[in-house]
Amino acid sequence: MSEFIYLDHSATTPTDARVVEAMTPHWTQTFGNASSLHQVGKTAQAAMEQAQHTIAEVLNCQASGPSEIVFTSGGTESDNLALKGVANAMRSRGRGQHIITTSAEHHAVLDVAKELEANGFDVTFLPVDAFGRVTPQQVVDAMRDDTVLVSVIYANNEVGTVNPIGEIGAAIKQKNRRVLFHTDAVQAAGLLPLDVKALNVDLLSLSAHKFYGPKGIGLLYVRRAVPLLPQIVGGGQQAHRRSGTEPIPLIIGMAEALRLAEAERAETVQRLTVLRDDLIARLLQTIPEANLTGHPTERLAGHTSFTMRLLNGDSILLDLSEIGIGASGGSACTTGQQEPSHVLVAMGVDPDYLMGQMRFVLGKHSTQEHVDRLIYHLNALVERHRTMIPDMG
Repeated sequence: MSEFIYLDHSATTPTDARVVEAMTPHWTQTFGNASSLHQVGKTAQAAMEQAQHTIAEVLNCQASGPSEIVFTSGGTESDNLALKGVANAMRSRGRGQHIITTSAEHHAVLDVAKELEANGFDVTFLPVDAFGRVTPQQVVDAMRDDTVLVSVIYANNEVGTVNPIGEIGAAIKQKNRRVLFHTDAVQAAGLLPLDVKALNVDLLSLSAHKFYGPKGIGLLYVRRAVPLLPQIVGGGQQAHRRSGTEPIPLIIGMAEALRLAEAERAETVQRLTVLRDDLIARLLQTIPEANLTGHPTERLAGHTSFTMRLLNGDSILLDLSEIGIGASGGSACTTGQQEPSHVLVAMGVDPDYLMGQMRFVLGKHSTQEHVDRLIYHLNALVERHRTMIPDMG
């Protein structure tokens, strides 16, 4: 049987062997509880602090006294902590209860914003353009005297579009420095810069399994002095911002994965951009009535996404899987649902194309041969599926 071609790297990535190696001693040797006062606990605490320093170097933030890094279970929890933690803290201080986000966020932000809205917050959902982007001017124009938080996704998981986060952050701070700015950067690690100072963000979410680290661990960067109410309470770990015994092996794995992702970023981006552009050009050339979704150039390296007229994308993806090619219809969290993508709807995609959504995301193990095989098989499958449509037979 030929190699299975994995083209779903926005959903998750395989854990790098070097990351597994870095984690291994901490399962059985450095196994202590970082809150324990004895030597085994102190060793675990030291390992966690070293991981914080490694992460802080990539993010260009403070790693100690206190750390600006909060460890979580992943991107979803990080987004929840950012929005709920800040919004409720600001409201409790009488600072206001207006929040700004976009209509094309990941559900980990979008659903939290809707929940906050149901609990009395006033939320502005900014429209996006045909590429899924918002502009700094849009954000500034939506700001009010009672605005406390803005959250804009760095790179869209479904269509790969990159927002101008640094410019948006600068515009927010120029108008009102007290308004806090969060970005969901879950898709960005290893592909885009993560310097929180250059990005002008107060909070930033990451999830390790998106950049060849282990599942079950993520982080939220929280700028010093940002008010944040915890969402998980109990033991008071991490300066009471997120209770629970810290999973040292996972933290070590995330730190090593992030270090490697940043160290290899330039080479990875260069290689994947070439493969991405080749895939896009050939697919659009060979498959009739296929459209690229997302921005043609301001998009993640390796990320391609398309819609095809009057086709069921999930049906084609199932056929591709049978052939030995793995991809998704958009967000892996919602693949298989019968509703069209909220991102595509927000972008104003033609209704005839909404259900024909397919996402092919290359990773560091992807090759030109993988692209060639995808184009060959996809072309044949689309042609076959089109013959089943009466008005296109």
